[in-house]
Amino acid sequence: MTDSPKTTAPVAATGAARPAFGANRGAAGRGGRPGQGGRPGGNDSRGKGGARGGRRDDREPREFEQKILELARVTRVTKGGKRMRFRASLVIGDRRGRVGFGVAKGADVAMAVEKAFRQAKKNMVTVPLVKETIPHEVQRKFAAAIVLLKPAPQGTGLKCGGPARMVLELAGVPNAVSKLMGSSNKINNAKATFLALVALRKPESAPVITA
Repeated sequence: MTDSPKTTAPVAATGAARPAFGANRGAAGRGGRPGQGGRPGGNDSRGKGGARGGRRDDREPREFEQKILELARVTRVTKGGKRMRFRASLVIGDRRGRVGFGVAKGADVAMAVEKAFRQAKKNMVTVPLVKETIPHEVQRKFAAAIVLLKPAPQGTGLKCGGPARMVLELAGVPNAVSKLMGSSNKINNAKATFLALVALRKPESAPVITA
């Protein structure tokens, strides 16, 4: 009695059946979504700040320049306690002959500055200029502050100090001389300077004499 030969089923080769780990992740990513690492928008052409890049360049220039003359914290005593607010003194001007001054209070600094700016726009003053200076000498007083303004020849510049210099700079006066007397209060000196600018008058043209 002879034994029949045993038959065995062929075994499939398993050497190259399984791909390397992560070989196809760069193309499709997780879940088959496009982009690097499975994150959509990997090749976005905008870049950082691409959608917001040109907004600052599109802004229009402001009509007036502004400078804060004084910023103070003031307290008012009421029945329920102390109430603290902020007071802003602001000078604005276009450096072409127009200048304004405003004082306002607010719950915070930004509100006080905004209210002072609106008040300064309502109180604009036009400064007359003759040969790049003020037309004549003028002196004005507000409270205890006294301000003296004098014309100066070309090339002198502004020989001024304190609030008077700030006001004349934003008004666009290239040459002038000033003197502050009587008080060191910035608000009073600024108001006295504005009274002096309001009092300025251009010299009338000489009449034509005909034979």
